[in-house]
Amino acid sequence: MNKLLNKKDFEDKLRSMGSMYHIHHPFHIRMYKGECTKEEIQGWVANRFYYQSAIPIKDAAIMSNNPPIEHRRKWIQRIVDHDSVGGGIEAWLELGVAVGLKKEDLLSHKFVLPGVRFAVDAYINFARRASWKEASMSSLTEMFAPQIHQQRLDTWPKHYPWIKDDGLRYFQKRLKEARRDVEHGLEITIEEFNTVDLQNKACEILQFKLDILWTMCDALYLAYQLKRPPYFNIKDINAKRTIITSK
Repeated sequence: MNKLLNKKDFEDKLRSMGSMYHIHHPFHIRMYKGECTKEEIQGWVANRFYYQSAIPIKDAAIMSNNPPIEHRRKWIQRIVDHDSVGGGIEAWLELGVAVGLKKEDLLSHKFVLPGVRFAVDAYINFARRASWKEASMSSLTEMFAPQIHQQRLDTWPKHYPWIKDDGLRYFQKRLKEARRDVEHGLEITIEEFNTVDLQNKACEILQFKLDILWTMCDALYLAYQLKRPPYFNIKDINAKRTIITSK
């Protein structure tokens, strides 16, 4: 951008970046069309849990960078949402059990692919190093999350009836929470990123977060759809890798 956008146009610009959200990745398209195998669903759930586990760590990193008290009071709710009894982490563990995984395997991250691990760790490191404003607005991919959560609620019971219904609690839970978090994230972004350079910076940061989510799907697509898990062409090393396989 070479000119300062007004608040509405700036928000519209940010929302338009949803065209690069991972809902459009081939792996996700196969998922909501009902074309994923049980192995693929389990692989996605296990790898995504590494990201879910990182969310409260990321949010704590943002808090440690000393945002104003009025924003800290709102931001701490995100940690509670994910890390409390009955929160998002527990709900994702319920999803894991519902798709046939063992809770201890999820907690150990034994099935996490290197590409997923690198992407998620990059996100945590960004939150630690960036200013609280930059790190907080990176969470604005939540603008696009309600659609993907609703998509799963609408399609999974029909396409994957073997998944127990109580495993879908996470998606139901996040529908309301994500919309609330977006309101706060947009408030910070639109008010604080108020020059041409800062608005361009905000778009770069949002793109970085979109890249994180897309890269995670790339790793899953290679490993579970193209059958190219890490070191797939090196027999001795690949034999030692742990990856969910069909039985």
